[in-house]
Amino acid sequence: METSQLKIERIQPRLIRFRYVPDYLGMDRNRFNQEVRPHLTEIPIGKQGIAFDRLEVDLWVDEYKARHGRKQTQGAAKWDKKEHQDLESEEESGILKSKSSVKKFTRALELATLKQQS
Repeated sequence: METSQLKIERIQPRLIRFRYVPDYLGMDRNRFNQEVRPHLTEIPIGKQGIAFDRLEVDLWVDEYKARHGRKQTQGAAKWDKKEHQDLESEEESGILKSKSSVKKFTRALELATLKQQS
């Protein structure tokens, strides 16, 4: 047989079991339970199984994106800009925000280095 005859298309399931839905959405189970699950219809499968309709999950994503998503524009919004902190020299880096903190940290580092050498 030719490979084209053996090729079977992967069919997306309409129902997604509960344990897979958070991964499908790219979030953890706790966030799914708090933010998404209350808006979806639970579909029982067997005695204990729970599933959700993939199309309803996709619809939730579309609505969430419409409410909370932001499109990139030519001029990025102020909160999107990543500005570098004003430091005294390029050698200094980290999360310190003020120059006085940088000076204190540099002094503490010098003292620690001196103690190690002696």
